[in-house]
Parts: sequence; C-alpha cells; structure tokens
Amino acid sequence: MTDCPNRFIKLYRYLLIFAAVLTVSGAIIGNKDLYQGLKAIALCSDLLISDYIAIGGLGAALFNSGLVTFVSIGVLYFSHDPINGFTIPTVCLMSGFALFGKNIFNIWPILLGSALYARVRKSHYGAYSAMGLLATTLSPAVSYIALQDGFSLLNLAMACFVGVLIGFLMPAIAEYTYKILNGMSLYNMGFAAGLLGMIIVPLLIALGHEPHPVTKWAYGYNLKLGIPLSLLCVVLIVAGIVKGKKRGLHDYLMLLSTSGRAPEDYLRMFGPAPMMINIGVDGIIATSLLLMVGGDLNGPTIGGILAIMAFSAYGCHALNIFPVMMGVIIAEMFMSCSFVQPAAQLALLFSTTLAPFAGVFGSIFGGVAGFLHLAVVMRSGMQAQGANLYNNGFAGGVIAIVLYPLITSIFLRHKPFFRQIEWMDTFEDTDDMPIPPEDDTL
Repeated sequence: MTDCPNRFIKLYRYLLIFAAVLTVSGAIIGNKDLYQGLKAIALCSDLLISDYIAIGGLGAALFNSGLVTFVSIGVLYFSHDPINGFTIPTVCLMSGFALFGKNIFNIWPILLGSALYARVRKSHYGAYSAMGLLATTLSPAVSYIALQDGFSLLNLAMACFVGVLIGFLMPAIAEYTYKILNGMSLYNMGFAAGLLGMIIVPLLIALGHEPHPVTKWAYGYNLKLGIPLSLLCVVLIVAGIVKGKKRGLHDYLMLLSTSGRAPEDYLRMFGPAPMMINIGVDGIIATSLLLMVGGDLNGPTIGGILAIMAFSAYGCHALNIFPVMMGVIIAEMFMSCSFVQPAAQLALLFSTTLAPFAGVFGSIFGGVAGFLHLAVVMRSGMQAQGANLYNNGFAGGVIAIVLYPLITSIFLRHKPFFRQIEWMDTFEDTDDMPIPPEDDTL
C-alpha cells in the first residue's frame, strides 16, 4: 500500500485484519445457516431497531459487518482519503452499524450519490468518500422503498434513485450543520441526516408509503460477545502501553486533558500508542456501564460500543464520556423510561456524542447534557420513522444547539461564538495539526 502518501498508512493493515476477523468469524459461526441468515438480512426493512443478530443470526451479522468493513476500507483507500483520526470512526461506524441497519446491498446507491456530488463539484472523491460512507445512515430508506409491498424492479429503481439523491445531498448539508454544532456534538452526520430524513420521510408518507419503526432485539449474548469485546479492549491497552514505552501513559494523561471538542484528532495529536490506550479504556467503560444497568450485548449495543471506541480517536475519552453517561443513568431514575427498553440502552451509549460538554464546561454540564439526551432521543426519531440510524446524533445535535448558547450566555456571561473551522478540513491532508514523533508511527 504505497499509493497513499501518509505516515499512518499501516492503519489500513490493522483495519483489514479487523475486517477479516469479522468475516471469518461470521463464516465459521454461521456455517450452513450463513446463506439463509444473509438472505434474511437483505430482505428486512432495516428500520430502527433491526438487530441483524436477531434477524439472521450471529454468524450472518458478523459476516455482513466484515463485508461492509472491507467495502469501507476499499472506498477510503482507493479514493486516496487522507488517513487521520477520523478514518477510525468512519470505518468502525460502518462496522458497528452493519450489525443493525447497513448491509452489503443497501449502501451502494448512497455511495454512488456522494461520488456524483464530488464529480459535480469537480473535486477528487477522497474529499467526500468518508461523508458518503457516513451518509449510509439513511440506508434503511433504500431498503424500505425497495421492499415495500414486495420486491419489484420499479421499487428497486425508486430505491436506487432515492439512495443516490441522499448521497448527493448529504455532503452539502453536513458541511453546513458542522458549523452550527460548533464542535459540541461529535456525530455531525447524524444531525444532518436527521434533518434530511425529516423531509424525505414525510414525502414518502404523503405519497402513501409510511415506514413504521420496528424492534428486533437479540437477547442472551452477553457472555458470548462480552468476552471477545473485553479481550479486544485489554489487548489495545496493553499494545498501547508496550508501543508507547515510557511515553505512552504520559501522553495518554495529556490526552485526558483535552476537551474533545471537534475536531480533535488524537492520532495526529498524540500518536497511535495513547490513542490505543484511550480506545481500550473507553470500550471497557462503555461495556461495564451498559452491563451495570442490565443492558444487552447484541448488534445495536455492540455498534454503540464500537462507536464510542471509534470516536476515542477523535474526541472521546474517559473524563468526558463518563459524566455524560452518568447523566443518562440519573435521568432514567426520574423519567418514564427504563433501561429494559432498547432505545434507552442505545441512548446511554450514543449520548457520548455530547462528550465535548463535559470536556469544555465540566462534569456537571456534561451530566446535564446526558440527562437531556435521554428525554430528547426517546421522541426525536418519530419524524424519521426509524430511517435515520444515527438518530442519537440528531438528538445530540438538537441539544448542542440549544445548550451551548445557554451555558455560555447565562453561566459564563459572554456571547456564544462560532469556531472558524470547516468540516472539509478533516478530509484534507494538511500539515497544520500537531504530528507525533516519527518513532511513534503505526
């Protein structure tokens, strides 16, 4: 892999190993039932919450995740997307959500749409490939349209058209919403997709096609999934300590002093060793808190844990996610919802989109953000009817827009200000970010 001139090029090798482990594990576990499981996944509507483990079995879910991960790596590599800390969230979000909503069939029209957008803008696709991958948050809309009232060529054509349209529109919307969120919500694409979904879904309903959210949730996998997930986290921590030598833990403590406000690229700021330690620690925290409240390890929750681990390369760390997640836990005690509900479990994990509030304003405001998140996210998905997989990102965006000016104006007593940072800077190979020493490459 020499076509991509980036000092972190080896990251692709590790991501390919991750994809291979998912695919091979899925094939071994699925065995003779793999084909039927993949068929069941391909023929479901994919609206939230469609747990592929419950629909097609653990083997098929892992195999689908592996395939989607391979595709994601290929798209980024061959489009010459610059490798940085955001590469990890992009790939791992695709892996995690390929356990509940994205599959090897419904992502292609949206990817085509993002490529078309780059062509219209006369720009190289690498600038938009990551956006195209993340835009597949609306891929359930593609599946729903293709399969409504039974599969037909007309429905397939309509689904492809809508998918291309989504992929074409999302980059422009996401660039704009990034400025509005002002770095205070990490899941910018979820907020952008929520806005677009609030237009697309009502249009479908007006045309006589109303999607209905579903709840397909797997139980009984806590031990089977918890052991390998915990081992992965421990391996990452140990590998980070060993690789970083004397500097690893020191740099990790420096990482903990950051706010997490986007964009904070921990790979380029601190190097891979402290980043790996951070990913492993955050994975253990997320898994422990989920199990502590009686949650289930399955497709959607593993996707949520992977999201936290992924953004541990780009904003999340122990000191800014813990207050937010505790805010959600406290909120559950006072609200008419329970962690028995799948949506509440996902809210606990994906509330970490608001981690910058704890990092910028302190733990108390981080807890307030988490408290509000549970209330908002339990209702925010109604407009999109389960078509936006990053619904928690949409809810987090709403809270960020409201809460940031209130805190700055009332408590800090100064006018809110917008950071002059473009989201497209994330996808450019610039030299204006701190680069770790040369001996700390991947």
